[in-house]
Order: sequence, then C-alpha cells, then structure tokens
Amino acid sequence: MRPRTLDELVGQQHLLAAGSPLRRLIEGDQSMSLLLWGPPGTGKTTIAAIVSGQTDRVFVEVSAVAAGIKDVRAAIDAARARLVATGQETVLFVDEVHRFSKAQQDALLPGVENRWVTLIAATTENPHFSVISPLLSRSLLLTLEPLTDEDVRGVVTSAVTDERGLAGAVKVSDEALDHLVRLAGGDARRSLTYLEAAAGAAVSQGLDVVDLATAETAVDRAAVRYDRDGDQHYDVISAFIKSVRGSDVDAALHYLARMIEAGEDPRFIARRLVISASEDIGLAHPAALTTAVAAAQAVQLIGMPEARINLAQAVIELSLAPKSNAVIKAVDAAIADVRAGKIGTVPPHLRDAHYPGSKNLGHGAGYLYAHDQPYGIAEQQYLPDTVEDAEYYQPTALGAEAGFRERWERVRRMIRGR
Repeated sequence: MRPRTLDELVGQQHLLAAGSPLRRLIEGDQSMSLLLWGPPGTGKTTIAAIVSGQTDRVFVEVSAVAAGIKDVRAAIDAARARLVATGQETVLFVDEVHRFSKAQQDALLPGVENRWVTLIAATTENPHFSVISPLLSRSLLLTLEPLTDEDVRGVVTSAVTDERGLAGAVKVSDEALDHLVRLAGGDARRSLTYLEAAAGAAVSQGLDVVDLATAETAVDRAAVRYDRDGDQHYDVISAFIKSVRGSDVDAALHYLARMIEAGEDPRFIARRLVISASEDIGLAHPAALTTAVAAAQAVQLIGMPEARINLAQAVIELSLAPKSNAVIKAVDAAIADVRAGKIGTVPPHLRDAHYPGSKNLGHGAGYLYAHDQPYGIAEQQYLPDTVEDAEYYQPTALGAEAGFRERWERVRRMIRGR
C-alpha cells in the first residue's frame, strides 16, 4: 500500500503545494539532498521511494541501525561508478540517521557535496541536535507532521478495497475502523499492521466483516471509548486535572493511561500539566512548574511512546505536591481591580526619570533604591493610591509556600511601614 506518487501520499499537505521543494525535486528532477524529520509512520521512507521512482533514480537504502562507515562508503562509491558509467543518478536513503555517529555522518559528506547521490535521510529526533552541522547545512530540512485521524482512516479504507491491500476480501465495521484508527496514533504503517491482523483473524473465523470484537482480539487491545472532539475528551481531561489537584496519584495515572491509549495528543496533556503546576500548586511547590515544562519539552523532543514516562513522572510529582491556588487567586484579583477601573496614576517617585525634563516634573524625587536600604527593602509606596491597601497575594501555609507567606508578611509590613 505504499504510495507510488506524490498524489497518493496521505497528509503532509504543506509539503505538496505547487512550487514546494518536494514538488521541485520530483517534477523538476532537481538534485538536492533532504532531511526528513517526523514521527514514525508519517511517510519518510515513502517520500524517498517516490523521489526515486518518479525521477528514475536507483533507490539504495542504508539503515543506520546496522550499517557502518564501510557500508556507507561502498554505497556512495557504487553510486559514483553508476553515474560515470550510465549517467543514472542514485537516491541514497538513510533511515534513522540520528543513530549514525559523527564519523559515519561525515562519510556521507563527499557524496552529498559532489552530488554523486541524492541523499534522503530520515530521523524521528530533532536533527539540530542529532545531525552534524555540515550535513544539516547541505540538506533541505523538511518537517513531517503527525497524520490526522482522517488521514489514517483514509489509508485503512483504501487498503480494504485496493488490489494491493485486502482487495475487498472483508469489510470493516465503523466501530472496528474507529478502533484501528485510534490505536494507530497517527502512524499509517501501524494502522495497516493492525488492519492486516484483524482481517486475518476475521478470515480464520469464517467472517466477512471485521467487527469491533474481532479487532480487539486480533491486536490484543481493548477499545477505549474516547472521542478526541467529543464529551469523552473533555470529561477525561477534567477528571485527570481534578485528580492531580486532589492528590490522587493512582486516579491521575489512570486517566493519563486512558488518554495515551486513546491516542490523545501528548502535547495537549503536557500543556494542561503546565497550567496545573501554577493554578493548583504554585509556590507551595515551586519546582512543579519546572517539572511540568520539562515534561512538555520532553514530549516535543522525544515523542511517544517514550514520552509517556516523562508525562507520568510529572503527573506523580504534581499529584503528590502540596497544593495552593494562591497564585491564580492573586492575579485574578489584580485583574478584577483593573477591569473595575481601579488603576490610578503611578506614584511620582516611581516614574521614569531618565528623559530630559523629567526631574522638573518631580519624577523620581524621593525614590529609595531598595539595594541601599537595610535588608534590601525600602519603606515606600509602590501601589497607586486607588489600590494602596490591596493585598492580592494571600499565600497559604502549605508546603514551601509557608516560607513565602512568612517572608511576604514580614516584607509587606516593612514596605508599608506597619
């Protein structure tokens, strides 16, 4: 079922527009090297095969998992000899290029620089970290996006009827199709593997329709009722965040697992954890925000399924952390006053006194430089008159915020001369 032309390629519409580098490479038969960066099953190998097939180039594949420098040089030497002898060019496809050492990646440079090969290197990791600069600068970097559910649904539906697929030997029920699409998680290759297993199970039982029960049995995965655009999406994420807020680690991990198994976007989960770190925990455990942001970065850098571990670590820490909503209450209280018109003018001693004539207006007069005062704290008015007595931040006595509370109460008395 591998697409044979760009028109058959599913997804990646941003790479298929008229005049795009990929179109120019194939339709204009131009020679340029590509770095394809994207999640598994999004079409990296397929694009290399299309470039080779549609431009009548010889397709040579080297796996970074098994090949060494000797294999790389042999492939480039063969391509050079073929180019000299017959004029036929070669597409050298290197899968998992991030697994190559620096020396192995260096071995690719002569072939790329002299255009003995059209290098197409694929990676699931950020090439800015995993690919050497000389190779990165000599290649065009194309980023492949995860396939949408509709993209994967199209792949599976086509495979059911296509002569290269099941050729109509069985049909697939809507429930089974939804299950296979969810399990694929944006990976077209995985969806076809699951379809083949489900179809084989149906045929072995004498069935002409793959139903949900057959699909569940064939891939050994129970169907998770979860619509990423419907009620389940909002209900499960709501229960997830409330479990973290309620400090129930087991419940939070349960809802995390449900979302992961249903193919929820891990970036969405990570974003909610970052919000919760400040909304529900705040300064009761300041490291919570650092942990949540690190988990979000790990999701971007590593991707699934490995990033599930990073998400789980963040979920456990945030669930067990002492809780405080003082941060969100503080900022919302300040915003409420501003919206209510309690703005007032900036006290004269705090105004900008750097431009000519500002001092004649009294700007900066009487300002006390905090670093020159005892304990680095100056007794002076910072708030406008209209909200002079505002006390937005009301820290709790929970966790690390107890220390912030004690300090803020002491500092506020010093600032306001109480």
